[in-house]
Amino acid sequence: MSDAKATVAAAPKPPVFDPAFQQKFAELIAWRRDVRRFRPDRVDPALIEHLLDLAQLAPSVGNSQPWRFVSVDSPAMRTKVRNNFLRCNETAAGAYQGERAALYARLKLEGIDVAPRQFALFCDRATEQGQGVGRQTMPEALDYSVVAMIETFWLAARALGLGVGWVSILDPQTVTVDLDVPPDWKFIGYLCVGWPVEEHVDPELVRHNWQDRTRAGREVLQR
Repeated sequence: MSDAKATVAAAPKPPVFDPAFQQKFAELIAWRRDVRRFRPDRVDPALIEHLLDLAQLAPSVGNSQPWRFVSVDSPAMRTKVRNNFLRCNETAAGAYQGERAALYARLKLEGIDVAPRQFALFCDRATEQGQGVGRQTMPEALDYSVVAMIETFWLAARALGLGVGWVSILDPQTVTVDLDVPPDWKFIGYLCVGWPVEEHVDPELVRHNWQDRTRAGREVLQR
């Protein structure tokens, strides 16, 4: 048998995603929430390793896999990140007035003080993996690849019952300096991971009257 025929013969059979799976997948997407309220309970390291393995299957431009995880574990470093958030959040609060300002002050926007696992996510913009395919005209596709990986990680965590919260109210340069990462790494986001205190199908910002979902992103322009 030729090598080509052997390769075809050895190819795995594609899975069948039946209607029951499709429904469950739709529920998974609906119940993926940005979690801010965590229990302090330990997360089995094997679960985290499993999530990290699944995350490697996420799409990336040129198969570059430019994401870089930094596990933030020490109390001292978490305090630095939390103080970074507090400074940035105070500045952000100043953009609102009146009732909107009062509502913003009541929002729970992070879980850094409790979440048992925390990761800073960076994009390695100097990576040679992928040989530049797909990013010659849009180098920011590397950043988008990290975001796609985060969504993969997020859904996989939700399937295991874990919650993930994405903290974006941070100064990127301060995070980069504090974590002492290579200068070619761009900060993308900070993830809090753990067991959620509560389960909700509606986003917290909807539940607390900040912003309802709309159809703005559902409209498709025809050209």
